[in-house]
Amino acid sequence: MRILLVEDERLLADTVAQGLRRDAHAVDVVHDGGAALERVGVHDYDVVVLDRDLPVVHGDEVCRAIVRHDSPVRVLMLTAAAGIDDRVTGLALGADDYLPKPFAFRELAARVAALGRRARSAAPPVLERAGVRLDPYRREVYRDGRYVPLSRKEFAVLAELLRADGAAVSAEQLLEKAWDEHADPFTHAVRMAILKLRRKLGDPPIVLTEPGVGYRIP
Repeated sequence: MRILLVEDERLLADTVAQGLRRDAHAVDVVHDGGAALERVGVHDYDVVVLDRDLPVVHGDEVCRAIVRHDSPVRVLMLTAAAGIDDRVTGLALGADDYLPKPFAFRELAARVAALGRRARSAAPPVLERAGVRLDPYRREVYRDGRYVPLSRKEFAVLAELLRADGAAVSAEQLLEKAWDEHADPFTHAVRMAILKLRRKLGDPPIVLTEPGVGYRIP
């Protein structure tokens, strides 16, 4: 998934971002509400992990702005205020979930995964097509029963191709979902990831190129 993490505590932000990236997510990090509003206006995120007490623009206003745009993005609100009234207020703003600080990373990761499933309601928990089986929670891939070890980026690319259910996915779409904002769109990162993915999945090749369109798994 493509995730925006909005957290002004920089050490916490770095720690959470590293953990989410280990789970094969593309994560952008900003430290104030103004920057968050800029990012959600540009990128197609699946989940926004949003601290409530933010500088520049309060997290409540960021949440309201996301809801007003009627975007499919899901919002997980974080806050040090853990009272029932605080949780109710956060959910009333339009947040999809609410997690008080301090929290265990495993719980945050599970909540993010659950919100991602809601953002893509048509996608089954385990993705299967053309003899390939991808389990996003165990981070395991098998082809015809054979385990296929993939890097985090290869795993993310394969997941996007499987979610497309046979339709072609453009290189731009793969960049948007599998890479964070620091990716250079003029590099051959997508093409190289596809080449490595094909090699690891083996023969016969199942990741096809649609000239001028993108890549698909028929």
